[in-house]
Amino acid sequence: MTDASAARSRAVFEFKSATLPLIAVILKTADLAVLTAALDVQLADSPDFFEQEPVVIDLSQLSEDEAQAAIDFAALRRILSRHQTQPVAVRGATEAQALAARAAGLAIAAMPVAPPARPAEAPSPAPQIVREVPVPQGGTLLIDRPLRSGQQVYARGGDVIVTEVVNFGAEVIADGHIHVYAPLRGKAIAGARGNTQARIFTTCLEAQLVAIAGIYRTSEVALPAAVAGKSAQIRLADDKLLMEPIAG
Repeated sequence: MTDASAARSRAVFEFKSATLPLIAVILKTADLAVLTAALDVQLADSPDFFEQEPVVIDLSQLSEDEAQAAIDFAALRRILSRHQTQPVAVRGATEAQALAARAAGLAIAAMPVAPPARPAEAPSPAPQIVREVPVPQGGTLLIDRPLRSGQQVYARGGDVIVTEVVNFGAEVIADGHIHVYAPLRGKAIAGARGNTQARIFTTCLEAQLVAIAGIYRTSEVALPAAVAGKSAQIRLADDKLLMEPIAG
């Protein structure tokens, strides 16, 4: 290559690392028929929810029996594409699954660092839709549509504001504060990386689980009457969750 050609190449393009928000579809079953039915039910009333967003297929939570299963990734891509997503990669795959994924045109992605542990729950065959969005330190992520069962949003590095209902089975996670200006019926996990000053705010507290910096409370313990179904804030005080009403 001549010096002139090399100069033109450098001027035309360059390679840089990039941190991009991606949705992970965490599979709980390798049975594509079961998966298809679950997706159809979960996304029936919001067919354009994802608007052709890229997704990563995560196999890390398949059961021990299914972890070695052969997966038809071409068929799986078609299933996910029907719901307005664009599968681009697979993570948590075995060597054989990785070969099959590459043959179907998918990249192999590394597993991320695991977030802080949360209470164990019974396994479910339904897929979990995870939207992990890095935000600038001290920044805020805005979610202006309902979060449905199985959907999870993680605002990595900042706060999150949700202006629509967080349904039972949905999760909102933030390294900072969580604001829900609608009924909070699912799970809210603030201070996910240990920020004990983080708080949770909602205009209607009906949460399945709330947690701050790893200290949590589930719906198995009834909410105090002063905050149940009402505007409330949740904060840590002496390593205990304190729930306080917000005056209207």
